[in-house]
Amino acid sequence: MTKKERIFKTIRAYFGKHPAGIFAWLWITTMPFVGSIIFATKYDFLEVYQLETVLDYFIYTVIGALFMGLALLPTTLIALASGFYFGWASLPFLILGYSLASILGYGLGKVTNMGLTEKLFRKNPKFHEALEARKGKEGSLVFFVRISPIVPFAISNFLFANMNIKLWKVLVFGIPGMLTRTVIAFAAGVLANSYLAAKQSMNSPLQWGIGIALLIIGVAGIYGYVKKSRK
Repeated sequence: MTKKERIFKTIRAYFGKHPAGIFAWLWITTMPFVGSIIFATKYDFLEVYQLETVLDYFIYTVIGALFMGLALLPTTLIALASGFYFGWASLPFLILGYSLASILGYGLGKVTNMGLTEKLFRKNPKFHEALEARKGKEGSLVFFVRISPIVPFAISNFLFANMNIKLWKVLVFGIPGMLTRTVIAFAAGVLANSYLAAKQSMNSPLQWGIGIALLIIGVAGIYGYVKKSRK
């Protein structure tokens, strides 16, 4: 049996005894899509809200953190809507919301998959050694995973938690990695004449070009991290 087969066998055995872990992974992979469908028909309710007082910004930050941290909506969609409805003044609070959502998602990943990493290490000591050899380069992994458009925010939080990457590294290296996609989506919302136009602009050739460029950067960075760690 190969190392990969042993790892997957251990994971299957773990989830067989921990259905909450299966539910958590199903939730974070499906709910952003479901939330997007619901939001597509209900987004106009945001027209009645304005951010004027400190309390308004506090509520906006907390609600945004909950929606992102609990994987109820994709982060890019929230950035797009925030830019259109609330403008540039809300961007710092959106970034703060990202930080709080990272903490929430990371914590949920730890709780719902408690003991999985330790079991993997016991059953696969070489896998443990491989991760330990990468300890000094975890920051680069977090950055490139965050910048890549193919790894959803909620899933990356769970991955970082399960890999035992320190939370401070997830925040220090993860937030800068997310800024590019966040600002692009946010700016598209700010510049649009309508929310639907903002959504459509995300499918423009320019946006696709930026997305492909970020994908290449992310994949190259992750590949470089893995390759260097094997030396």
